Amino acid sequence: MKPKNGEVQEVGKLFLKLGTIAFGGPAAHIAMMEDEVVKKRQWMTHEHFLDLVGATNLIPGPNSTEMTMHCGYERGGWRGLILAGAAFILPAVLITMVFAWLYSKYGQLPEVEPYIYGIKPAVIAIILSALISLGKKALKNVELWVLGILTVLAALLGVNEIVALFACGFAGLLLYFIRSHAKTANGFSPLILLQAPLLAVQSGNLKIWLIFLKVGALLYGSGYVLFAFLDAELVSNGLLTRQELIDAVAVGQFTPGPVLSTATFIGWQLNGFWGALAATVGIFLPSFVFVAILNPLIPKLRKSKAMSAFLDAVNVAAVAVILAVAIEMSRDTLTDWRTVLIAIISFAAVFVFKKLNSAFIVIGGAVLGYLLMLV
Repeated sequence: MKPKNGEVQEVGKLFLKLGTIAFGGPAAHIAMMEDEVVKKRQWMTHEHFLDLVGATNLIPGPNSTEMTMHCGYERGGWRGLILAGAAFILPAVLITMVFAWLYSKYGQLPEVEPYIYGIKPAVIAIILSALISLGKKALKNVELWVLGILTVLAALLGVNEIVALFACGFAGLLLYFIRSHAKTANGFSPLILLQAPLLAVQSGNLKIWLIFLKVGALLYGSGYVLFAFLDAELVSNGLLTRQELIDAVAVGQFTPGPVLSTATFIGWQLNGFWGALAATVGIFLPSFVFVAILNPLIPKLRKSKAMSAFLDAVNVAAVAVILAVAIEMSRDTLTDWRTVLIAIISFAAVFVFKKLNSAFIVIGGAVLGYLLMLV
């Protein structure tokens, strides 16, 4: 059925809002989406949301941004997919452009730490809230509990999250075949986008676009992986200094929305506004293609018992990886009585006021953090 214009507009408004207030990285972004699209708006079931999270973890690109596209497609079809992704990316890109302009003009970043001191512990509370609701749906039996615990331990011990996800998925598949005594198995191949070759071109903006298109098509993992990719592509080739790269990643980390807005900052340093635009389009374009291909396939995979077992295990692994991220964030964030207090108050607010918009939790954490720093 063709989506109504009102439904598509609803998609745009929601993800523009989330792109403006979604601090804390992919785990926090996904937690906010789960609250908005599953609990409040009921665009899909918890089970299907989990399938989308699990599948998104198996393809390159920024997970939370790709989840916005999945959610947009579920509500508004192809128009919803494009609008959700663009709306979520836009605020981060605009904010990053401001920082990029200030940086190019004054050579340093404004001091923002006082404003985000209280946001991080509030975000941890939002993530834990989502983990509880998602975990209830994902942990269907004892076997999945065991796989989930093993995946958390693996992630905390430093095993690459993509390796952990695939290992858990194939372990679930193996357990299915052992139970069913199956003698044959249908093949499974993750979707792979052929990378665009980096052509030896003279046009500055085209070269920037191709560099970031390559990164967007191949990137798995966290901001640290992004740092390594960009270091190899830009710093090693003399296009950027390492300090500029460090500052660019920092901007991506403390602005709302996807951390890949780092590309916008770097593009501006390389060639001003048009360089920023080329880098932004390049790094996010592969995600739109991946999701457009993947989303219609997920219900078909669910109909296969073997692939359903694989998806169940991947879903558990996705929840486990988010839990590992929350634990690591807690180690880095909850370092004094102020941050612990903010986290406790935020966690209580999430569960006492269940219909409270997550934006107010983030804003409340920021205000509380600012006030407590005056103590």
